[in-house]
Amino acid sequence: MSVLIDLHAYTNPTSVPTFVLVDLQQEYVSPPRGLALGEAKSALENCARALATARSVGLPIAHVRWSGRSSFFNTATPFANWIDGFSPLGSEMVFERSRPSCYANQQFADIMRESEGGFVLAGFAGESACLSTIVDAFHRNHLVTFLADASASHSLDEFDACVSHRLIANVARNYGRVVTTQEWIESLGFQMSRRNGFHAHNERSA
Repeated sequence: MSVLIDLHAYTNPTSVPTFVLVDLQQEYVSPPRGLALGEAKSALENCARALATARSVGLPIAHVRWSGRSSFFNTATPFANWIDGFSPLGSEMVFERSRPSCYANQQFADIMRESEGGFVLAGFAGESACLSTIVDAFHRNHLVTFLADASASHSLDEFDACVSHRLIANVARNYGRVVTTQEWIESLGFQMSRRNGFHAHNERSA
């Protein structure tokens, strides 16, 4: 589905969300390393669709990545690098942190505090960075939409990765909005058709 949106048509520019991609780094797609995700392929395809849509309509875009000194995500190794195809453009924001929640980066927290449009979240891993960010957003009264199929989780105890991710998505619904990538893309078009109708009504009434 092609979505053409003029962001200038928004009746309130502060309602425009930021699109946030978290931890799309080589560590998660490099088996047999311990954090490699077996269900990453489908999630990455949806991340790519969502990112392409966000870029095509001009949404603000933020890339958040883990930067650590441990064996994982170590910046001295290639595993901390972006996954191919997901490198930020020069006009996009980049944040680094060393704790699960994106709010561990103070600049990210400050920008989200000043942005009434909230943010749309996709990326890895569902049970750590994504869930902790969603809960943090809830406690700050920030609006967050989680693209559940543009994310993946690790197995948890007796639950395999797929079951674990479904459980995480259900928990996330207590703290934010959880939708599929396609639902979000379609909602962009719907929101703009309503706003364009609002403008047309006002012009006829003038």
